[in-house]
Amino acid sequence: MSTVNFESEPAVDVDGTPGAIEVRDVHKWYGAHRVLDGVDLTVAPGSVTVIIGPSGSGKSTLLRVINHLERPQLGHVSVNGELTGVRWHRGRLKELSERQILAQRSRVGFVFQQFNLFPHLTVLDNVAAAPVATGLLGRPEAQQLARVLLDRVGLGDKSGAYPRQLSGGQQQRVAIARALALRPGVILFDEPTSALDPELVGEVLAVIKALAAGGTTLVIVTHEIGFAREVADSIVFMDGGRIVEQGPPEQVLDDPQHPRTREFLSRVL
Repeated sequence: MSTVNFESEPAVDVDGTPGAIEVRDVHKWYGAHRVLDGVDLTVAPGSVTVIIGPSGSGKSTLLRVINHLERPQLGHVSVNGELTGVRWHRGRLKELSERQILAQRSRVGFVFQQFNLFPHLTVLDNVAAAPVATGLLGRPEAQQLARVLLDRVGLGDKSGAYPRQLSGGQQQRVAIARALALRPGVILFDEPTSALDPELVGEVLAVIKALAAGGTTLVIVTHEIGFAREVADSIVFMDGGRIVEQGPPEQVLDDPQHPRTREFLSRVL
């Protein structure tokens, strides 16, 4: 595996200002099924929050609500003090236009379980596409930024390759570089290693560790408990659409206070 390097000085500006997240009394349901049930969460700028919990507990939906890929029925989310996806109008929350929502999403990176790369574009163009499409950079500048980011994730020698020529771990590292290309203040990771063969997990986690050490605000949904212990400032345990327990890793993982947290950890540790 190529070396992951987040310490050398880049030739172009690649880093966004770390963002803060506030989730306030968020509820989300589908018919009678309540996926999120009054979630409150604060994420400090530059911190790493890892969300754990059983399948179906609402972890991924919470990430999608933060990025307004899902709209909550009640409650709201703000990033750096700006409401996400909505604005106050005559005492009520009103949905923003799609154009305004897309502009907000460009400030919150999202790395999915599946890599979602454009198969017809090279690795370089996959990473450069978003800054060009949003008007943030011209094509030459976007490609220069993409080369720096690919170097950062250890794939500087793969810029001319196509996604089909890469391993799953390499594709996910390209997806991380793509998320970084808009210089977001926050990056959300939705189980970024769940689609990978076990031997490829480590290379993706190494990139996320480097990001965490660099001060980027990260919110990570994962089943990798050992990884969570290493990188998290705060661990959030969710069950049944609620945050059951949260705190530093040594508290939640080593001395959980809630019986449901203890039960879950006894099965996965």
